[in-house]
Amino acid sequence: MSDQPSCLTFHPIMIQNSKPTREQLKPGQVLCEFCTAKCCHYFALPIERPRTRRDFDFLRWYLLHDRASIFLEDKSWYILVHTVCKHLQDDKRCGIYETRPEICREYSTKDCEYEDSWTYDRYFETPEQIEEYSQALFGKPSHANFRSPKPALLPVIG
Repeated sequence: MSDQPSCLTFHPIMIQNSKPTREQLKPGQVLCEFCTAKCCHYFALPIERPRTRRDFDFLRWYLLHDRASIFLEDKSWYILVHTVCKHLQDDKRCGIYETRPEICREYSTKDCEYEDSWTYDRYFETPEQIEEYSQALFGKPSHANFRSPKPALLPVIG
């Protein structure tokens, strides 16, 4: 008999969800201990509600930039920039916890995105999605004014 393990040896692996729900946390446990630090992988800033075709064109411009998206939540519009905090460590903990910015200190897990089922009222990832939404609101743009008016000639300096 060989000392080598048999290729037919089967070791069942128990697959468990090691991430408890909020309700399953035991006293003293912190939600962040089980999270992937979603809150440190982006920032979102409120933007003015677009009201005109021109406003939607600005939103298209935002989405022409890498790692940006726009979402609507509770009638408020936001630009979301998908970028990781440079102080997030490999273990998903803050590398400057004691000196972290005030916005991080005030952040609460009460309404955080710990659950994986988080959704927005509307979510736009591409300029084409914004254009389609704009056309649904305003109709297709007329092509009569497709180009900007020709600018005045610059004065000749002599």
